[in-house]
Amino acid sequence: MKMVLDIPDEISEQLSLRLEDPAHAALEALGAASYSQGILSLEQVRCLLRVDSGWEAKTVLAKLGAWPAMSASDLDEDMIALELLQARA
Repeated sequence: MKMVLDIPDEISEQLSLRLEDPAHAALEALGAASYSQGILSLEQVRCLLRVDSGWEAKTVLAKLGAWPAMSASDLDEDMIALELLQARA
């Protein structure tokens, strides 16, 4: 799919002055928002951004403060793992 963003000229100029690649920055923002909402997986974000590894995708997501959406069962699993680790200490 090809997307076209209609951005007012004055905003486009400002973005071009401050961002090295505004189109890629928009793609990163779309990937980060989609990942945080549980719409895309890390692998799908990697493909969207056309980076070679999941680590590179994670770096972009971390830079943008994007974390995966968590379900209640995800949180329960994390709490169980934490309790097991605390019991070992």
